[in-house]
Amino acid sequence: MLFQIFSFLLDVAGGLVAGACLLRLYMQRQRVPFGNPVGQLVMAFSDWLVLPLRRLVPAWAGWDLASLAGAVLAQLVQYLALMLLAGGGLALLPWLVLFGTVRVAVWGLMALVLVHAVLSWVPTRSSLTGVVARLAEPVLAPVRRVLPTPGGVDLSPLVVLVLLQVLLIVLGNLQTGAMFG
Repeated sequence: MLFQIFSFLLDVAGGLVAGACLLRLYMQRQRVPFGNPVGQLVMAFSDWLVLPLRRLVPAWAGWDLASLAGAVLAQLVQYLALMLLAGGGLALLPWLVLFGTVRVAVWGLMALVLVHAVLSWVPTRSSLTGVVARLAEPVLAPVRRVLPTPGGVDLSPLVVLVLLQVLLIVLGNLQTGAMFG
């Protein structure tokens, strides 16, 4: 029971830090300003890790690789602590970190699409609405181009959520195969 509690707490902490770093990377790539509540939250959760990493990891072709390195490092610390606590071998650590980082990114996209869908139902003048819409649009736009809107209802968030859930299932099976195959 204590291992489960510790594992859960590590997963929450590692997911928050890695998610903030990945969202920071995505916001920079989409040129979303950080002077809004979402940007301020992202910076609060990631500045302490990303800013020192920028001295070691330069940007490349418009990508903030220090933010990506921060997400990977957060997952590395999380899985290293779990493996040391469980007494497991470290040979699987790179796979766990890779799959963990991708899983955090997929869960983050799912949360973004879900929040965007909910905010689209309620008219609001919050700065959060514009930021979420701007971040969700690149994910939803390709689906909107091929999906009809029956009765004027945009089903793209539902389709994207289903596709992301399928991706999580595939990732889980790949991870299991890499660990036990």
